[in-house]
Amino acid sequence: MTRDEAYQLMLEKVQNQNLRKHILAVEAVMRRLALRFGEDPERWGLAGLLHDIDYDTTKDDPARHSMEGADMLAGMGLDLDIVDAVRVHNEHHGLPRTTTMAKALHACDPLTGLIVAAALIRPEKKLAIVDVPFIMNRFGEKGFARGANRETIKHCADLGLSLEEFIGLGLEAMKGISGEIGL
Repeated sequence: MTRDEAYQLMLEKVQNQNLRKHILAVEAVMRRLALRFGEDPERWGLAGLLHDIDYDTTKDDPARHSMEGADMLAGMGLDLDIVDAVRVHNEHHGLPRTTTMAKALHACDPLTGLIVAAALIRPEKKLAIVDVPFIMNRFGEKGFARGANRETIKHCADLGLSLEEFIGLGLEAMKGISGEIGL
């Protein structure tokens, strides 16, 4: 599947504009992480772009989320490592993340929400003003970006990345697509 085909599939399956922006952010971070690990950014980008492909139909049933999406992608013939990364990114299932791609997708999914929240509390509401120390300071605040699961983000250690480096890579990636995500 090409990036354009995956993008069109995402547009067809995901109607919520904010979720679409989240998906694009995850794609960008996955591409950046692929470069960091010497992997293929196209393949890693597909995992990010398709990770929430089933969310519109499963948002009220976490036990189905990511399972249905992974099954759909497998049925379309996507590579097994991409399908697996999509399937195991949802912590609800308790499935092991055995590949670097799967570990990266799992950790970067909530990271994007943390970074967006950091931009939105600034008066300018722009990523350009946000830096890693600002996000690191907010990371420890329990009331800030409650939906961004800190324990999941800390799984960046499973990739051999410090929290600061991981946030930096994510922020860099998201700044690169700030226009697309409206920040």
